[in-house]
Amino acid sequence: MTAHAPHPARRRDAAGTRHLLLDAARQRFARDGYAATTVRDIADDAGVNVALINRYFTSKEGLFKACLVGAVDELGRTVSVDVTLEEVPRAIARHLTDTPNGKHPNRLLILLRKSGDERAEQIRLDILRSFAERLAAAAGRQPDHPDTDRLLLRAQVTLAAAFGIALLRASTALEPLGSATEQDLVGPLHDLLGALLTPPPSRPDEPHPTA
Repeated sequence: MTAHAPHPARRRDAAGTRHLLLDAARQRFARDGYAATTVRDIADDAGVNVALINRYFTSKEGLFKACLVGAVDELGRTVSVDVTLEEVPRAIARHLTDTPNGKHPNRLLILLRKSGDERAEQIRLDILRSFAERLAAAAGRQPDHPDTDRLLLRAQVTLAAAFGIALLRASTALEPLGSATEQDLVGPLHDLLGALLTPPPSRPDEPHPTA
């Protein structure tokens, strides 16, 4: 008799197992939120032993933070430090359509869900703040300029719009948004960013945001 074949999970290398756990965790955290997700849920979805979460990520919190780090990397590629404002609409459109029909953009949606963990929440907010600051910098924001807070606010509104697109594409059958391609989205995003991030120097009906 031949020996039994090893369990598929045992044949996977560490990198493959980490990838399975991260993918399962992103889907669970994005769909159910941090508090409602258990490590058993994630391990079962990934098809691995639950003990491997502690081995590779120390804890559920560690796994959540690893998912957020993935979001940092992904957003960083969308708006890098040297990107120009003209390049941003296509970069965002590509990011929003990099999965079929925009379904389950988990690295984006995970940033919209509160974790219930103070340290993880701080990481989440830092990511969102950093991305808005990059958008504002691409639009010419200077930290010591009198209009710096106004431009940062506009960048945050732009960020909210981009996340809204991702959320609607993932959670509804709203057409034509749901099946819009990268090329379809570039034009509207170009108009949106142009209107928000290249405003006139000052407007009497737009007070400076309070600190």
